[in-house]
Amino acid sequence: MDQFAVPVRERRPGLATLWVVASALTACAAIRADSAESHSMFACEPITLRMCQELSYNTTFMPNLLNHYDQQTAALAMEPFHPMVNLQCSPDLRPFLCSLFAPVCTEYGRVSLPCRSLCVHARRDCLKLMEMFGVPWPEEMDCSRFPDCDESYPRPVDLLASTEPTDQSSMSVQRDYGFWCPRELKMEPELSYSFLGVRDCSPPCPNMYFRREELKFARYFIGVVSIFCLSATLFTFLTFLIDVTRFRYPERPIMVSLAFFLGFLLEDRVACNAASPGQYRASTVTQGSHNKACTLLFMVLYFFTMAGSVWWVILTITWFLAAVPKWGSEAIEKKALLFHACAWGIPGTLTVTLTAMNKIEGDNVSGVCFVGLYDVAALRWFVLAPLCVDVLLGMVLLLAGIVALNRVRMEIPLEKENQDKLVKFMIRIGIFSVLYLVPLLVVIGCYFYEQSYRAVWETTWVMERCREYHIPCPYQVEQTSRPDLVLFLMKYLMVLVVGIPSVFWVGSKKTCFEWASFFHGHRKHKDSGVNESRQVLQEPDFAQSLLRDVHVPIARKSRGTSTQGTSTHASSTHLAMLDEQRSRAGSVHSKMSSYHGSLHRSRDGRWGAP
Repeated sequence: MDQFAVPVRERRPGLATLWVVASALTACAAIRADSAESHSMFACEPITLRMCQELSYNTTFMPNLLNHYDQQTAALAMEPFHPMVNLQCSPDLRPFLCSLFAPVCTEYGRVSLPCRSLCVHARRDCLKLMEMFGVPWPEEMDCSRFPDCDESYPRPVDLLASTEPTDQSSMSVQRDYGFWCPRELKMEPELSYSFLGVRDCSPPCPNMYFRREELKFARYFIGVVSIFCLSATLFTFLTFLIDVTRFRYPERPIMVSLAFFLGFLLEDRVACNAASPGQYRASTVTQGSHNKACTLLFMVLYFFTMAGSVWWVILTITWFLAAVPKWGSEAIEKKALLFHACAWGIPGTLTVTLTAMNKIEGDNVSGVCFVGLYDVAALRWFVLAPLCVDVLLGMVLLLAGIVALNRVRMEIPLEKENQDKLVKFMIRIGIFSVLYLVPLLVVIGCYFYEQSYRAVWETTWVMERCREYHIPCPYQVEQTSRPDLVLFLMKYLMVLVVGIPSVFWVGSKKTCFEWASFFHGHRKHKDSGVNESRQVLQEPDFAQSLLRDVHVPIARKSRGTSTQGTSTHASSTHLAMLDEQRSRAGSVHSKMSSYHGSLHRSRDGRWGAP
């Protein structure tokens, strides 16, 4: 006797054609209402299928051989066969169908398969009639799948096992069936959806963790914060356009805040698939790249999020090169092509990879699309890992640069005013770094917390909704928990607020003068003034103190600073001139005077006009 264990988690493709037919029919008359109760135990239960009444056995168990979880689901799949059974096209059709849809209950975890001859006779006698009704013979009922024998069903030994239950087959034996995708959340196989490890399934919309009123509050909260961040980054970008010589590169976070602002305006129209009541489908989360608007939002948001992180590393690299090995800005600028290739190439490669892998997921809290919202593996490898590497590398380089610059400040004698300016510059760099790192570290912390408790939240959701969706309830749940909305709001706030430090970086009197000049229709000549950060390194005493090292190459100074998420040479503004003055001897004086034509005099009179 051929026997096999009932599968626990894996679901084979169901009778797809029969589901379409059964969707127009009702199965209420086929079973008793009390059999619709959800359960999570293996148990012999009375047969309630109308077609399988008055057989030689009267108990069965679920899931059956076709992976129908309960008798209600089995009844829906059996409906198309009722005309053939009523017309009695074959005496073997009814026992063969019942052997699959309501198998005899024997020992726990074991079931007896019908003989191949029973399948062959039923198919041969009824195939023409089935073709007349437009019902194909399902692939799951292919006769080659059954043992080659010639016995009736059930076999005598099966009836003996069912009338003499053992401790293994008693009603108290329980097990966990895992997650079964509800009918309302099923998707077409070609879309390659996945939810809780089950293929062709999608999370529900609105969000499975929060109530509608909580989602409404969160949506408006994110919208207001995105407007503030968009305004801040837009101001920085326009300031860059007014004076392009002041900044090396334009502001990047404007694209992130713009994506969240569009998500606020679009609500669930992009992040969620519309419900289809005619097909018994609820609104589900968008996955993959089939939704073009969702894909575009994902590409913008993920690409510029990762690009901002990489630009932060490049900021610290240039700071480190200028402060520790004493690179000049001219040497650093020779690496600009490499910096750009890394800053745009790495995020671009990750974005294309995720799009090709169909890892895009709709965020029905913010209305945008991102990665790792339901797939924990994607969250760990494509979000947490890059951000953690960038933060750790950037912090190490930043601290090394600050320590080196502080050592220069302590060792080289400067006038008190110049030392104050250098200290103020270091403080400014430090404050900007803190304003960038603190929000980013909070976001990383939220992601770590989220991926750690995601399984508990999902189990809690299944336990709360299993009876509504008519799927197996979790067995022996040890911990239940729901996420706190504050956690998600904190994550979105920190993602957006990380662009606001750009206003701190450009906020100065010079910015006010530039905007005033712009509105009055006249601009100052780009060489009409000397940047405060340059004056420290243009003092003669400062230059004289560095004459002892003549092997450092002369390099041009870097102009300006950068903002969050961008490459900068602000750090080399001071230290590149350190190297320039260090190699000054004789003719170096005239070269420096030529480059800084705007500096007509020094405080002690030792510098003449150019």
